[in-house]
Amino acid sequence: MIQGWCQKDYFILFEDQAEASLMTERYAVNSFLPGYILVGIKSWDDFILCDADNNLYTVPTIPLAAKELCPCSLEIDSAGLRADTQVADKIKWYIQPIIFGGDPKPGENMTWVTLDQHIDLVKWWNNQYRSLQ
Repeated sequence: MIQGWCQKDYFILFEDQAEASLMTERYAVNSFLPGYILVGIKSWDDFILCDADNNLYTVPTIPLAAKELCPCSLEIDSAGLRADTQVADKIKWYIQPIIFGGDPKPGENMTWVTLDQHIDLVKWWNNQYRSLQ
C-alpha cells in the first residue's frame, strides 16, 4: 500500500495487481460490483475501481452499487504523495454511514479504524444496504 496526500485528497493505493486482487477479494467487491478491481481508496469515502478495459471509477464505500459508479481520470504520481503520520494506516469512518442518515460533519459520528476493521464495516453495511433494496 502507498498512502498520502495529493492536493486536498488522501489516497491509499494498492501497489500492484496482486495486492489489488487481494483487496478486491477481502472487501468482497465482486459480490456487489462484479467485474471491477479495487485499486485504491480516495479521501477515505470512495473506492477507486478499475474495469476490464482499464477505465477508472469512483464509488462510495457504501453503497457499493452500480448506480453510484462515477467515471474518473486520476493522474496520481504515487511517488509524489505526501506522507502524513497522523493518519497513516488509519481510515476515517462514519459510525452511522451517511447513506443511513449519519452526519457527514466531523464530530461524534466520525472515528478512525484500521484497515481490517474498515473491511468488516464496509461489507457489513453494504449487506445491510442490499437487504433494504
